[in-house]
Amino acid sequence: MPENPIKRRDAIKLLGVSAGAAVMPKNTMSPLVAQPPPFVFSLNMSTIHGQKLGFIKELETAAKAGYHSVEIWIDTLNEYLASGGSLKEVKTRLNDLGLQVENCISFNQWTVDDEATRKAAMENMKKEMGLIAEIGCKRIAATGKGLPSDPAMSLDTIAERYRSVLELGTNMHVLPILELWGFQKKLSKLNEVVYIAMETGNKSANILLDIFHLYRGKTSLDTMPFINPNIVDILHMNDYPSTLSADVITDADRIYPGDGVAPIKRILKMLKRPHKPLILSAELFNVAYYKQDALVVAKTALEKMRKVASEV
Repeated sequence: MPENPIKRRDAIKLLGVSAGAAVMPKNTMSPLVAQPPPFVFSLNMSTIHGQKLGFIKELETAAKAGYHSVEIWIDTLNEYLASGGSLKEVKTRLNDLGLQVENCISFNQWTVDDEATRKAAMENMKKEMGLIAEIGCKRIAATGKGLPSDPAMSLDTIAERYRSVLELGTNMHVLPILELWGFQKKLSKLNEVVYIAMETGNKSANILLDIFHLYRGKTSLDTMPFINPNIVDILHMNDYPSTLSADVITDADRIYPGDGVAPIKRILKMLKRPHKPLILSAELFNVAYYKQDALVVAKTALEKMRKVASEV
């Protein structure tokens, strides 16, 4: 019999490949699914607010600096609308610039005891939600404005009121996110805002954290792993110098991320999510930065956020 042209060792190789293909898990044969990036970089317009650019110019500056996401302030939007601008024009400009409005900073007194004040705040919040929903904004800040420095009300009462805000947001298709304020009693520590969110009994509850406010409110970072990162969509990015204690530091003392001593990388590691990006939004109120060109400030904030995040 003539020798088979396929040598024995080649036959074994072929058999091995065929057998391997037969038992190979099906999912390994499928195209790889790209994982989302861990972070999305955003500009909170407070960072260039002191330059008084106006609403549209702020958007243009953010886009030119390289951002694709922004946080707007409701007062600036209202000023633009009062001067003759329209939501249709805003939406068109956002599309042209390739910008997504991730959140709207607003201050409504939904927490207070006075029923008339609280009712008016809810009506105003409903109006604001209607405005921002038209331009594709997904979230609105739910802050503790109006609470006295040492409120007698319990966290349970605040939770009940936040639940009403969440229900309003569901109807308006905008998510109210409970903001941590380091200088505000009852909302100054991470455990307080997490408790309030949990006590609503509403799975949509979400909290807005801030590097500065975590320091100002003296939250122990050792307790941060206790929370589920999925309840934090946005982290306000900033830093602070070593020379100012939590008791005396102010909003104006915020500096660029990475320029101070804040444990930013440690915080990012704890809040980083595998399947959904965390929005990192530069929020500064530095008077020295307000004296500089707005585009330079916006670019610098983005570069420094990216550098810190790249090391996580």
